Amino acid sequence: LLAELISVITNDGRNIVGMLKGYDQATNLIIDESHERVYSTTTGVEQHVLGLYIIRGDNIAVVGELDDEMESTLDLTAIKAHPLKPIQHGA
Repeated sequence: LLAELISVITNDGRNIVGMLKGYDQATNLIIDESHERVYSTTTGVEQHVLGLYIIRGDNIAVVGELDDEMESTLDLTAIKAHPLKPIQHGA
């Protein structure tokens, strides 16, 4: 399972993509070669390089494995979307 390309959506609405290098029982993740994808309705997806990155398990909303081949064919400059909003827990 390690060294798989994953996408993580955090509770504050960030989308971080990179290679899973490690995790623990609290779902803390170590991601290498990572970057944040920033979505916009006017421009394509911007990618901000993060490098080696650790995400605390209590800040993770969704984790999913990505298909390397499909990822390599995506034209991120043509993808337009609203940025994700932070998760709001009960009022």
